Amino acid sequence: MEWFESWFDTPYYHLLYSNRDYTEAENFITKLTDDLQLPPSSKIIDLACGKGRHSVFLNKLGYDVLGLDLSRRSIEFDKQFENQTLIFDVHDMRNPIDADPMDAVFNLFTSFGYFDRESDDKKVFKSVYNVLKPGGYFVLDYLNEIYVRHAITPELSDSTIRRGDIEFKINKKIEGRHVIKDIRFEDKGDLYHFTEKVKLHTLEAINSYAEECGFEKIKVWGDYHLNEFYKDTSPRCINLFKKKI
Repeated sequence: MEWFESWFDTPYYHLLYSNRDYTEAENFITKLTDDLQLPPSSKIIDLACGKGRHSVFLNKLGYDVLGLDLSRRSIEFDKQFENQTLIFDVHDMRNPIDADPMDAVFNLFTSFGYFDRESDDKKVFKSVYNVLKPGGYFVLDYLNEIYVRHAITPELSDSTIRRGDIEFKINKKIEGRHVIKDIRFEDKGDLYHFTEKVKLHTLEAINSYAEECGFEKIKVWGDYHLNEFYKDTSPRCINLFKKKI
């Protein structure tokens, strides 16, 4: 079992990240859908949807949404939100997606870069390409590799986060092409240790995967306000691709 298969399916993962800013996420999605000029009832896949916060909001905006995630526990939780235009299912993003042709696929908030093999990274692009309509959009919201390399320093590598009665001790470091996050904590007398490992994909590598699959690069934004991307200083690398007609 790979690290993300075990860690994402625990309640501790969701507890640790329970402070995520829903307002920021909803503002970003509103700006994004406005910029793409996606009309109501467009079909969108929220790929790696987690506990469904983005899927639910997209559906409230009037879109027909399919939320997909590898975590069975997350999808079981998401099922409570389902309706005629909002469906959730367990899915590994490396595998072909069995769905009607889509207008857009969103992969948001660094939900990519988990795989060691480049062939697996390419499979994600291929599965997205195959499920999109001609002219459909693929939004890959990723970290900015250069910004992260500057931001993670020895002085800022260790932190402690308290959630209720649990104190998460976290160490971040860069090893080669990966950001490694070491997470240790104790709960009810038991010690736990999990590791997150995310590949530092360069913008050039991401563009290469997209082009190889048949995507056209449209633009890159540098943050959740959709400001211009600057290679050295932008915190995000939000890529917009279009399936060639």
